[in-house]
Amino acid sequence: MPMKRTGYARRLSAKRSADAALDDVVNIVHTHVMTKRLQAIGNSAGIIIDRPILDLLGITQETDLDLKTDGKRLIITPLESERSGRGRLAKVQARALRRHAETFRKLAK
Repeated sequence: MPMKRTGYARRLSAKRSADAALDDVVNIVHTHVMTKRLQAIGNSAGIIIDRPILDLLGITQETDLDLKTDGKRLIITPLESERSGRGRLAKVQARALRRHAETFRKLAK
């Protein structure tokens, strides 16, 4: 007879499954060498970043990027923008309003 899983065991199993899926994506990205060339953009140059990498890092055209170098490599890091912070705050506020709508109505009286 199989053992019944507790809520904690189910959540832990789901978390491990999500972590395993993320590890698979990260491994695919890290194991495939991506060679790019600079492309002329006016008087400057740019690198085209493939959509799967952008999606993995949550980068959009509006994302601010931090550019650094260690003298040999160019390091590009997405910055947490105020806009994305405001979007996250709006989602949390909306969820709180939905969950506690009746309480807020009573408090407003």
